[in-house]
Amino acid sequence: MYLTRFRFNTARTSAQRLLGSPNRLHGAVNMAFPEPPARDGGGPRVLWRLDQAPAGRVDLLISSPTRPDLTHLAEQAGWPSLGEEGWTTFAYGEFLDSLRQGDVWAFRLTANPVHHIRKEPEPLGTPTKRTAHVSPRHQIGWLLKHQERAGFTVLRRPTEGGTRTAVEGYEVTVHDRTPVRFGKPSGTGAPARGRRPQDGASPVAQDVRFVRATFDGRLAIADLTAFRRTLTQGLGKSKAYGCGMMTLARVRTDAAAPGEVRP
Repeated sequence: MYLTRFRFNTARTSAQRLLGSPNRLHGAVNMAFPEPPARDGGGPRVLWRLDQAPAGRVDLLISSPTRPDLTHLAEQAGWPSLGEEGWTTFAYGEFLDSLRQGDVWAFRLTANPVHHIRKEPEPLGTPTKRTAHVSPRHQIGWLLKHQERAGFTVLRRPTEGGTRTAVEGYEVTVHDRTPVRFGKPSGTGAPARGRRPQDGASPVAQDVRFVRATFDGRLAIADLTAFRRTLTQGLGKSKAYGCGMMTLARVRTDAAAPGEVRP
């Protein structure tokens, strides 16, 4: 496994175009590998995430079973004339092997928190519809619901008197809550349902829509096998479009911002 960090030159128009389209960025990430990354099965997969940093810096993080080549991204959206590679790749497998059950880490996760509902007065047996959680309370509730299966436990806040809601009692915050919507080329020649392509335009599939949210907090590893699976296979939906990737940082006073791995 490998963990790669690439810094975008956000002053370039081509970089802005990539950052504004999860579908384009998904394609750019796939181009970093000689073989198309696997998206099914029980093994590790390619995960990616955008991280915002001070002074307008935007980094692309990629977790992958094989080492990526981001030459095309450096030429299109980086600083190709500097004569440097433009990205940094770490041996992530060694870090994963060093994890131990009970370890406490700061974490960052960008995810697509969803639930399935059946609208009234639809009868029982009617297929449910995947629906996004949009409030911080429900988004954190989604994370807490999935923590056991994902192999970790979000730490509880110390009791300081007074009352807290169920989600306020945990060491986790949610930010960068963003609705995402884009049209994806169908590749079939068929127009989208309910939409007509303009003359000469490429057919598009039905719009892709989801809500992206980033969680920062502290956790303890509860099930080592399940937790390693979460780190290498992702958590939740929309993994192809920048969701599902969790990264860790050591818990200490001079620790990196949550999400920066320091093996």
